[in-house]
Amino acid sequence: MIPPSSRQDFDALAHAALHQGPRSPRALLVFLGPALVASIAYVDPGNFATNIQAGASYGNTLVWVVIMANLMAMLYQTLSARLGIVTGRNLAELCRLHFPPKLVWCMWVASELASMATDLAEFLGAALGLTLLFGIPMFLSMIVAGVITYAILELERSGFRHLEQLIALLVAVISICYLLELLIAPPDWADVGRHLIVPRIPNAHALMLCIGIIGATIMPHAIYLHSGLTQRRIVPRDAFERRRLLNFSTIETIAALSLAGMVNMAMLVMAATVFHHGYSGISEIEEAWRTLIPLLGKAAASLFLIALIASGISSSVVGTMAGQIVMQGFIKRHIPIWVRRVVTMAPAFVIIGLGYGAGPSLVMSQVALSLTLPVPMLALIWLSRDPKIMGAFRLHGTWLVVACIGAAIVLLLNFLLVAQSVGISIPGLPSE
Repeated sequence: MIPPSSRQDFDALAHAALHQGPRSPRALLVFLGPALVASIAYVDPGNFATNIQAGASYGNTLVWVVIMANLMAMLYQTLSARLGIVTGRNLAELCRLHFPPKLVWCMWVASELASMATDLAEFLGAALGLTLLFGIPMFLSMIVAGVITYAILELERSGFRHLEQLIALLVAVISICYLLELLIAPPDWADVGRHLIVPRIPNAHALMLCIGIIGATIMPHAIYLHSGLTQRRIVPRDAFERRRLLNFSTIETIAALSLAGMVNMAMLVMAATVFHHGYSGISEIEEAWRTLIPLLGKAAASLFLIALIASGISSSVVGTMAGQIVMQGFIKRHIPIWVRRVVTMAPAFVIIGLGYGAGPSLVMSQVALSLTLPVPMLALIWLSRDPKIMGAFRLHGTWLVVACIGAAIVLLLNFLLVAQSVGISIPGLPSE
């Protein structure tokens, strides 16, 4: 728990900052935290896997998907944060209070499955990075990653600011690594710009990667988490403070997810630059790392692994936090952190024990996430538009339309994926 004096000091500083306005840099720093923590979910190892495959197979063709998914993520994360600030409750709690019990249980099961798929990608990514960087067995790497993750989660006992600062440091590590990668292997920015504004899906395999990119970018657990991080972090005392807090939250969300979006784009364009011509068949992280060594040198390959480890460990921490919020919100149950870590790590041990590769497992986990994504998206839209819940801050007008269009795009892509998987041909979309 947070020591009373620390909590009181933070509250005093936060309320003073609310009255200074967004022009004060110090005020912005006080509110930096929730969106930054949530944003780590947008640069997790699942993003590495899908972006590497997309860049290697199709060059910069699918870079528009990364940007579209990131813009959608900004909207839904902003709505999630608003929900927590205005109501003082998180998304899962509001679902339990306003939806039928049977629907709530179904939503909880879907959300727990999404959490397991999330942790599979994050945990495998961290362990794979440790194995490749230090040459230790995969099972040992998984144990090390689990211990590190649990140790970081325990840091929250000394105050949420310490955990936020550590997550911010890990985000900085990932960002710097990819900035250096782009300096080592400069992309064709004209080609990147062209594909940013000309959407195209070449074939059915590219469609699966598009859905995987969306699943890896707009994360179901991050939508639940953001509302939980903001619900009681700063409690506004009046309407003025609430509006000012919402403004700060929106600024932070846009900034944090812009950074995450740039990192995602850097992943894809680096893979396009290095692998597309001559190594387009690369589909796994390990294969990409081994190919980087002769092409760009050991330094570039090491930067790649450092970013992967930082991504896997930090996103695994955030995923566990989200899982606790989901369980407490939907069914009012709490389990010890170590129990949740063991349960969510188990599928990764099973997959590796059965001999399946980490790369394909990472991509398919992101497709699974995309299939469960409509659950929190639709719930968030439904609750945010209700004036009885949100009052004057309800979602309406143009932004309600935009939010519904975003959900419709995800549902359409999921329908196309299911149709493809059962052998239904999609007009105008070749299979290869």
